Amino acid sequence: MQLFNNDKWQIAKIDLKTANEFVSRYHRHHTKVVGHKFSVGASCEDILVGIAICGRPVSRKQDNGKTLEINRLCTTGVKNTCSKLCSYVMKYAKLKGYERVITYTLMSENGASLKASNFILDKINAGGVSWTTNTDKNRKYQSNELKKRWKYLIKQPSLQT
Repeated sequence: MQLFNNDKWQIAKIDLKTANEFVSRYHRHHTKVVGHKFSVGASCEDILVGIAICGRPVSRKQDNGKTLEINRLCTTGVKNTCSKLCSYVMKYAKLKGYERVITYTLMSENGASLKASNFILDKINAGGVSWTTNTDKNRKYQSNELKKRWKYLIKQPSLQT
């Protein structure tokens, strides 16, 4: 089902297998995810150039039922792909009743695409130096760098009485 179309761009839901294959091929420091709520792909001129995999927050402290996490955001480097994917995710989250969307970057990443998508820096040094837990220790990550947590607050329509 196509969800966004503008001459060269299309954003559409994709299955987790396709999203994970894209992550395995293009992500700099992450591998595939085990589960998701949904994944979307961005195509430019019919070529898949980016994906977003969204699910429950990995951190139990963030998992309040009203928070959606972008667990993976990965592109081939085509300009504006991150912004287009974030825009779709935020619209979808609002429709589904979420109050905020969160995601993480490495400390060395400037978050330019997130800033352009109106995410705000929520916490520095979030979650420690490892992306993994003891139950996750067999995964191979290329970075043990500290992380930043970003959030996007969704404005819910106010009810007039």
